[in-house]
Amino acid sequence: MSAPRAAAPQASPSRVDAPAAAARPRLAPAVIIVVGVIALQVLTDLVAGRDSARVLARVGFMACELPLLMVALTAAFRRSLHGRLTAGQGLALGAAIATAFGCVFGLAYGAIALRVPALRLHLPNGVSFVRTMLFGVLNAQMYFGLWSLAVVYPVAVESARVRALEAAQRRSDVELARLRAHLEPHFLLNTLNAIAGLVTEEPREARRLIVCLGDLLRDAVQETSDVQPLERQVAWLQRYGQILEARHRGALRFEWDVAPDCEQALLPRFLLQPLVENAVKHGALRRGDRDGRVAVRAHRGSGAALVCVVEDNGPGMPDEDVRAGAFGLHAVRRRLALEAPQASLRHESSGAGTRWILEMVPPGPRG
Repeated sequence: MSAPRAAAPQASPSRVDAPAAAARPRLAPAVIIVVGVIALQVLTDLVAGRDSARVLARVGFMACELPLLMVALTAAFRRSLHGRLTAGQGLALGAAIATAFGCVFGLAYGAIALRVPALRLHLPNGVSFVRTMLFGVLNAQMYFGLWSLAVVYPVAVESARVRALEAAQRRSDVELARLRAHLEPHFLLNTLNAIAGLVTEEPREARRLIVCLGDLLRDAVQETSDVQPLERQVAWLQRYGQILEARHRGALRFEWDVAPDCEQALLPRFLLQPLVENAVKHGALRRGDRDGRVAVRAHRGSGAALVCVVEDNGPGMPDEDVRAGAFGLHAVRRRLALEAPQASLRHESSGAGTRWILEMVPPGPRG
């Protein structure tokens, strides 16, 4: 039960090519930090009853220091991402930048405080350049911590999320490729066995079916997309059905009923083939009166949903919905889980036959 070719998995358009694509630090959070810190500091000084000279001086220094510090830290972070620095190296670089800014602005504050007595209120023992430099470094490190929280943390979280999504996508691609690789030999062996039964009995018919098989394989090789229109998938199944009808002449016949508005709907390639083969082998050919029938129908359901039905008139299925070792049905379900998680596959079975019902919203064209 199979599809004839294990096509190489292709990434969907929404897939992220690299986690670094999500790690794009933005300057907007840094601007918010600047405004927020300045506002909080001013409010703190006003509530504490500080004089207006000191409040204005603090605002002036922060208005000069914070924007430059935020821009420098963000630029360094971007460079560290492109330069592939480790987390420790990036942290050390940011701390070094904050220290340098703190030293420069601490010294500048001390130099201005020598000339503006109102700025010495927090320096009761007189101006000391070591103390003002230390004061500047401590404040700069605090600002560095706030910047890291507002800029680096969101980028790290988003990068981790993208990495997890990419890892899940890669696992899905690997599993899907494995499923397709398993389906290929099953299809070839089953089809060749069908033709082999005619080689000695009806060599002319066998030759015709070999040509038909060649057409099937050519279509499979030429097709490169992960999805194909339902019209092409049904056309392929009709040629496949001709091989089976010839092999089981008089015991098997196919019926096809595809609504015109469904023909261009996109489906994962060869999704219906395992359902058809299962209906043939474990349904129609198990009738005792050699009047097996398999019907393939498609119509539109509610909304944009596409409903595909594969029905046989066999003896029905036992209590379990998938017989042991039925790899084809398992593959269909896994492909739906990987390629169309919102789709549903269910079955109805009785003594009059079995019906598999696939309902899904067809995917859009892939680039």
